[in-house]
Order: sequence, then C-alpha cells, then structure tokens
Amino acid sequence: MRTTIGYTLESIGYVVGAQGLVSFASQTFFGTEWGWLHKVVDLPSAAYLGIAVAGLALVVTGVKTRKTPGPHPTA
Repeated sequence: MRTTIGYTLESIGYVVGAQGLVSFASQTFFGTEWGWLHKVVDLPSAAYLGIAVAGLALVVTGVKTRKTPGPHPTA
C-alpha cells in the first residue's frame, strides 16, 4: 500500500510542479500564459512558484513513502 501511495503522490507532484514552473516562467519571462493552471486560477508569478515548490514537496514525500520499509511478516 505504501508503494501505491508513494507513486501516486510522486505522480501528482510532478504534474503540479511542472504546471507551477511553466506558469511562473511564462508570466515572468514572456508575459504570456502557458499550461492549464492559469485556466483554473489567476495568480501572481510568485504564487505559481509556490505551487512549483509544493509539487516538489509532493514528489519528495512520495519517494520517502515508497522507500519506507514496511513491517516484516513473521513466519
């Protein structure tokens, strides 16, 4: 079960982090809107950077959850 939860958190983290990073970069450097996140919420560039960091935190949490050793069954 931990493996499934770890992979799920990690996958969601990659999507959220990528969308936050793309939205931050497009607003900051190009003055346009890229990705789909801006269609859901209209935030300033710094908030999109915060979303990217939140995505990174989900990835790290997912990896740690996956690698946590589970209880060993007794014979």
